[in-house]
Amino acid sequence: MSERIVMRVGEALVAGGPAGTAAEPEVVIGELDGPVGSAFANLIGDQSKGHSKVLAIMNTDIMVRPATLMVSKVTVNKERYTNILMGTVQGAIANGVLDSVRSGDIPKEKANDLGIIVSVWLNPLVATADDLDHKILFDIHRKATAEAIRKAMNHEPDIDWLLENQDDIVHKYYQMGLDGKI
Repeated sequence: MSERIVMRVGEALVAGGPAGTAAEPEVVIGELDGPVGSAFANLIGDQSKGHSKVLAIMNTDIMVRPATLMVSKVTVNKERYTNILMGTVQGAIANGVLDSVRSGDIPKEKANDLGIIVSVWLNPLVATADDLDHKILFDIHRKATAEAIRKAMNHEPDIDWLLENQDDIVHKYYQMGLDGKI
């Protein structure tokens, strides 16, 4: 039997596609009978206009395991944006979770015991992009979800790496500010 997973936290940024298709999920993973399960239940029961929380599903009635809750970082207030978030991206996140089980980052025997909360950033540009490539958007969000889970489950980046590289890491938008670009 696998060790108890109380709480793991991770994030990832995957870009490289057309404008608006980058994904930057943040994940919290843990046992459903612990703090993650409490947060999961509270979030799903505390719906708010523009920030609905929904289960990651493969299709309209096929929930992924481990149970995964999507929480939008962006206010959802346009029908097209909603359909992309609750369609293409929702399916991508569900597939990224299954990819994590398949790769062994999430132990298969824990699939019914764990919960995952994914804080989702979907660029509002997608609501106005006439040439949005849903396959690219799907692939990027799928990959980003699996990468965030991998990093969470493996405690990455680890503290030694962070301490060794602290002075070499400059936040992108801080640097842009220094360069007078924002």
